[in-house]
Parts: sequence; C-alpha cells; structure tokens
Amino acid sequence: MAADLHCHTKMSDGSVSIDEVVLLAKTHGIPTIAVTDHDTFAGSTRARIFGDRHGIKVISGVEFSTTDPATGRKAHILCYLCDNTDRLEGLCKRTGDSRRRASCIMLQKVMKLYPITAEMVLRRAQGSTNIFKQHIMHALIDAGYSNHFFGETYHKLFNSKTGLAYFPVHYPDVHDVIGQIHDAGGVAVLAHPGEYDSYDLLEQLAKDHEIEGVEVWHPRNRPGDEERFTAIAQEHGLVMTGGTDFHGMYTTVAMPIGTCVTPDNQLEALKKAKIHLKK
Repeated sequence: MAADLHCHTKMSDGSVSIDEVVLLAKTHGIPTIAVTDHDTFAGSTRARIFGDRHGIKVISGVEFSTTDPATGRKAHILCYLCDNTDRLEGLCKRTGDSRRRASCIMLQKVMKLYPITAEMVLRRAQGSTNIFKQHIMHALIDAGYSNHFFGETYHKLFNSKTGLAYFPVHYPDVHDVIGQIHDAGGVAVLAHPGEYDSYDLLEQLAKDHEIEGVEVWHPRNRPGDEERFTAIAQEHGLVMTGGTDFHGMYTTVAMPIGTCVTPDNQLEALKKAKIHLKK
C-alpha cells in the first residue's frame, strides 16, 4: 500500500489535530504517513505513539523552511528518518523565533486595519508551536471580514511584494540545512520544486548529490512537473516521494489525506537511502 509522506497538523499550520490526522489516514486506508510539520518535530513524535495504537505507521519527519542563496527564493526541505532530532532543535528554534517575531509584527499591522484582537488569533493558534498567517486569517474569517483563507484578503495583507501587513521571516541557507540534516542522520528530500520555481535548485542539488530524493507527486504540480522531476530523479538516482501536503481546511483546494502518495517501491528506496547514509 502507498504512503502519504507530507502531512501537517495543528502543531504548525494545519487545522487538524495530530490524533485526527492519524485517524483520517486509517479511515482512508493509508497505512503509512509522515507528519512533516514546519520546523518542528513535536507533531511527528506524538503521531508515532498514536499511530502505534491504531495500526498506522508514522515516519518521523519535518519540513524545513529555507532560502536558496542563488535566487533568494524559498525552498522547502523534507527531512525523514532522523536519528538525532535533538541536533536539529537549534535550527528549528532559530526559524521559529524569526517566524514568531514576523507574525507578531504582521498581527499588529492587521489589527490597525481590522478590529480583531490578538487574543482571537492566539486562540486559533492554540496547540501550534507558532503563529502562522493562517491563524490570523482564521480570526478575520470568524470576524466576518473574509470567507477564504487564501483569497483576496490574504493577498492584500500578505503578498510578499505588496502586502499591507507583510513582514519577512528569515530562513536559513538551503545548503546549510541539508548539511545539518545529514549530520543528524536524516534523509533530505526537496519538497514540491514547482511551488517556488526551484527547478534549477533541484538540478544543482541532484548533480552535487546533496539530496537523497525529490517530491515528484504533489497536488500543486504544474503541467509537466511530474515528468520533469521523474526524469531528474532517474538520471541522478534520487528517491521519488509523494505527499498530499495536507493542511486540513487551511488550504486553497480541498485535498484529503491520500490525494498524492508515495508508491511502495519508493518507500523502500527511502528506507534504503537511510541505510546508505549510515555507511
């Protein structure tokens, strides 16, 4: 059976609790998932315990937010099967602190434009390791100022170039993050390269053998992406993963768990890549 290797929970910017994510996987007949919350292992740790109770295999994971120094664009790196997560806690904390500072600044700007309170946002962020833009939007929706999480209001406020409330988060260098993942015994996979136009970055990381895999199957792939990523993966011997990038209702398009999955043979290839790293 296939595995959904890209799921978010309330521990970061998902709307669904850890326990419910596991139960949704069970209900959908997905025997293996990876909880890959943004810049925190907290969700993955609890999900493994809960998964054992319900017969769902939960692979340890995290999705690191990084910057490609060649372009200045964001890039996301999925880390799987990490032996020493404590070695990455400093990295998680630094990014988390930067995100928290940016979110507080953005929230102050939003409160000058709309009559919502910080308490409203904090209640919707309860259970998360941080405050995300989705939590601010949730408060605005509940206050009646929008009816979409990523609609016109979101772009008016948070567009990175024109957003009235936007404030940037500082993300670490993608190459440094990959190095730290390997030092901690983790497998590094470039997430959704089409999302941030990371095509050249994928070529570079694959050519330089910096990553073990690439997320080939993703619901927001553009036409031709799957074929392009598959060709690069086959040329350089990369593992090909797939995942829904599940966020519950915090999403642009309805995508239940299992929308995109990793085939069995590629799940085994991921495990073999982990064994190879240990040698």
